[in-house]
Amino acid sequence: MAPKDLSSALATIPAGRSAWSRGVHLYATELVESLDSDADLSSEPMLRKALLNGADNWKQYSEGGCALIYDADIAERLCSPSELKRTRNGWRNPNARESWIDCQARALRQAEALVRKAWRMAGKGGAE
Repeated sequence: MAPKDLSSALATIPAGRSAWSRGVHLYATELVESLDSDADLSSEPMLRKALLNGADNWKQYSEGGCALIYDADIAERLCSPSELKRTRNGWRNPNARESWIDCQARALRQAEALVRKAWRMAGKGGAE
């Protein structure tokens, strides 16, 4: 399967209405766009390996600078206007348990699940 097939399958999945859903969908789109045209996408484990781009997990991917690196950019992508105000545009952590990089890693895990769903759809000829 080619990345362009995966991209077109991903485009058929609606993004959702919340800021988080739209951010996850944007991460998924960026992950697919960053795939090499000769990437081996023959199985889900190979797809995951290609998406992670050499990282072991999504936290390492985020900390390594493969996605957004500034807290304000991550917050702007994943938060609603009221959440942005509460976190002072990313100056404060999103919650007491995680940093913005952790929050981005969580969004990237969900984006990977969305890409896997698109991969399964594309493998079945567009029918789910």
